[in-house]
Amino acid sequence: VLLAAAVCTKAGKAIVSRQFVEMTRTRIEGLLAAFPKLMNTGKQHTFVETESVRYVYQPMEKLYMVLITTKNSNILEDLETLRLFSRVIPEYCRALEENEISEHCFDLIFAFDEIVALGYRENVNLAQIRTFTEMDSHEEKVFRAVRETQEREAKAEMRRKAKELQQARRDAERQGKKAPGFGGFGSSAVSGGTTAAMITETIIETEKPKVAPAPARPSGPSKALKLGAKGKEVDNFVDKLKSEGENIMTSVGKRSTEAAKVLAPPVNMESVHMKIEEKISLTCGRDGGLQNMELHGMIMLHISDEKFARIRLHVENEDKRGVQLQTHPNVDKKLFTAESQIGLKNPEKSFPINSDVGVLKWRLQTTEESFIPLTINCWPSESGSSCDVNIEYELQEESLELNDVVITIPLPSGVGAPVIGEIDGEYRHDGRRNLLEWCLPVIDARAKSGSLEFSIAGQPSDFFPVQVSFVSKKNYCNIQVTKVTQVDGNSPVRFSTETTFLVDKYEIL
Repeated sequence: VLLAAAVCTKAGKAIVSRQFVEMTRTRIEGLLAAFPKLMNTGKQHTFVETESVRYVYQPMEKLYMVLITTKNSNILEDLETLRLFSRVIPEYCRALEENEISEHCFDLIFAFDEIVALGYRENVNLAQIRTFTEMDSHEEKVFRAVRETQEREAKAEMRRKAKELQQARRDAERQGKKAPGFGGFGSSAVSGGTTAAMITETIIETEKPKVAPAPARPSGPSKALKLGAKGKEVDNFVDKLKSEGENIMTSVGKRSTEAAKVLAPPVNMESVHMKIEEKISLTCGRDGGLQNMELHGMIMLHISDEKFARIRLHVENEDKRGVQLQTHPNVDKKLFTAESQIGLKNPEKSFPINSDVGVLKWRLQTTEESFIPLTINCWPSESGSSCDVNIEYELQEESLELNDVVITIPLPSGVGAPVIGEIDGEYRHDGRRNLLEWCLPVIDARAKSGSLEFSIAGQPSDFFPVQVSFVSKKNYCNIQVTKVTQVDGNSPVRFSTETTFLVDKYEIL
């Protein structure tokens, strides 16, 4: 009999524990606290026995997945059950960490209940568990819809009655009569009228906050379309979901804010500030080979102090890939060709103040495979009715440091979530758009390669095109401004630089 299934730390602290027989909290905490002390590091066993129970366990990074069983339980069945428990956890938790397990504890407990009932293993697999836990009730939806309709009708009736009472009171006041009594609230007309007025005002007051705010200028009733109304409904729907405990992730917004953090401008912007920006557009074939790679770069100069308007930029170009450079028409081209300096044709003139001016741009177009900064190899292989997909990346340009990398793999529709095998980094499954997003915070020379394995029903062609997005503070073409000097006197000027390398399009077709 399986007594309990738990996820605990290396020290034996229980994070999530599901008991399948009657057990006290102190007993389960005591059993889990004793578990690390019983383990013998010299042996390769995946179980430990005491006088009363048997622990069957599997290490998961900094945690343990532990099954506590009776001593006469079938160890082979328990090991098979343990494997299923271990595969369930990555389904709900993106990282095998204590806070992530705690956040999704109820999802895990519901899934554990599908695997084991009253101490005995149910004949289910991972796909069935996912289906069972995601099932929703049609009767519940119908009941909620009926209830909402009834509430709306009741509110509409309440408003109609309130308006009738208010109109009756106004008519009575105009004719100089006493307001009519409100049935059931006393026989006197005066007291009845007062009560009716109070109730009417109360109802109207409670309904006021729901009315849209009036426009600034006085206007009559309008049936014009209200811009932004749909967005408001969506926000209300999201708020309602949040109030019901749903965890809403706005992935695009989150990614853009993360990108903004990575590319935040330097705090100490000097009077002479330069933005060096590059954008890459790349298309590769799924069987290898670079179809086209185009890179555009530009140096933008921003001067905020008139004292430094007459300057020259000393550019260092260490690119060996054959980049085509082009200077602004007002920049002295001969000076740039001879001495790699950017200055105006007329030295007496000044650069514009408080505006971004593009002074140098470059372009690289190639089909040379060795120039690909980040190679992606996606290898789907059919296995019966499902497809096993292996995808790996490798950073070829080791001088780069790519941040907030997202590799997006399309999935077939209507086949559920993929079963993740091995993964470096984290993943997000977007069921609405049928996408698997493989998220990697940093790819650099120290962590230049990684892989992801998953299986899902589908054909090999369903997993293309693979798209990649990233941001970087280092540019691809090694073109930098090393020094800024004044035209008169050649004295050096303090300057600041902001470098960004972005993706315009990065696809494996």
